[in-house]
Amino acid sequence: MMLPDTYTSALLLALLTMLCWGSWANTLKLAGNWRFELFYFDYALGVLLAAVVAAFTFGSLGWDGFLFLDDLMRAGRRNIAYGFLGGVVFNLANMLLVGAIAVAGMAVAFPVAIGLALIIGVIWNYALNPQGDPQLLFGGAALVLAAIILDALAYRALSLRKEHERIKAGLTKSLQPKASMKGVILSLASGVLMGSFYPLVEMGKQGEMGLGPYAIAFVFAVGVFVSTFVFNLYFMNLPIQGQPVDPLDYLRGTRRQHLLGIAGGLIWATGTIANFVAASAPPEVQVGPAISYALGQGGTLIAALWGVLVWKEFAGADFKIKTLLAFMFVLFVAGLAMISAAPLYART
Repeated sequence: MMLPDTYTSALLLALLTMLCWGSWANTLKLAGNWRFELFYFDYALGVLLAAVVAAFTFGSLGWDGFLFLDDLMRAGRRNIAYGFLGGVVFNLANMLLVGAIAVAGMAVAFPVAIGLALIIGVIWNYALNPQGDPQLLFGGAALVLAAIILDALAYRALSLRKEHERIKAGLTKSLQPKASMKGVILSLASGVLMGSFYPLVEMGKQGEMGLGPYAIAFVFAVGVFVSTFVFNLYFMNLPIQGQPVDPLDYLRGTRRQHLLGIAGGLIWATGTIANFVAASAPPEVQVGPAISYALGQGGTLIAALWGVLVWKEFAGADFKIKTLLAFMFVLFVAGLAMISAAPLYART
């Protein structure tokens, strides 16, 4: 199988993860009014397709002659179960995140969920496989967390500003703007699960019978694909927002909507496979799961850039909101720089 043999190549894979994790949701936006429950069927298929293609290409090439199928056949049942469970846990977390976006928007969903996931994931991953200078690693994570908080404050200020405008225009009966706790609760639940799936993947890779990165990605993708049909039965019958969805509505989707769903899964899975491979680099490369995971969560920064520059989510923001947003970007870049430098200083 193909693995990075230098720190630079492993870091580039981690940065690819950040780009993919921060960009896949654009396909959901491009799908228009297509319900996320229906979008998710195609998304799960895209995740599985990407894992299969990677397994029989990059996972079956390289100088070591160790094939993906060899890796899968020798793996222990417990390791396979951890990988599959990781996919199931992620899938529920991601569906809750999308649901939170539908209810409360990016203002609540991404900062709360991804921020909590970052804290849980980095600490848990570092405990399982400590690599990199801890002061730089956790200091960088703290800066990223501060950036996420500023992002949440900026979104909240913009939401309150718009709500005040609605009140002045007489578009609502309430005289006091109120924030619904439903989106916060969904985001917190998503964050706990999102921070838990990656350590499960790491446990699936450990031990003499542990899975390699391409095999764990395949098992993980199977978990995502299978659990989608289970979770979607709940979300379609008891939707987070709107009316219940008829499964036959999936057949009424356009070719473009279905292709966008598959593309979303392909993009996210490409980033995830790159992340698993970077985290499985040889010890001398010094890019462990904690660093790979933290850099991958930098996708929140990419998502914010998409929202600001392309989707114009901060249109109408005042100076205070723009200042919060600017400081958010500065802290995020500084935090990611510290995380990236952590293995270099640990090596000296």
